[in-house]
Amino acid sequence: MKQFGMFAVAGTIGYLVDVAVLLLCNLVMGPHIGRLVSFSAAVVTTWLINRKHTFSNSGDAPLRREFSRYFTTSIGGGAVNLLSYSAVVNALDLSSVWLPLAVAFGSLSGMTVNFLLAKHFVFTYPK
Repeated sequence: MKQFGMFAVAGTIGYLVDVAVLLLCNLVMGPHIGRLVSFSAAVVTTWLINRKHTFSNSGDAPLRREFSRYFTTSIGGGAVNLLSYSAVVNALDLSSVWLPLAVAFGSLSGMTVNFLLAKHFVFTYPK
């Protein structure tokens, strides 16, 4: 339960990064392409936090390999996340002011998938 709590903290920080980058990118790229960029920034942020704090007892894995696994597994939860986000944006025709709410909806939708994949696939290296 403690791990899931720390995962949620990392996710909250990732959400803030996601929203900040999205609001900047939305001005130039629009809400869908901007979200791909912001999602990538959030994945890097959460990987760093989860590696250091949430799954710190998982051993020392080669960084490139671990990040590759993390990013790849994040696509599973990310697909749920981005599809939920897009459904909300398209269904409600949201203005920029409401995009953070759509990001939150998407993030919560994908969080459980991402936690299970991170715990059982990414951070499973022996000490």
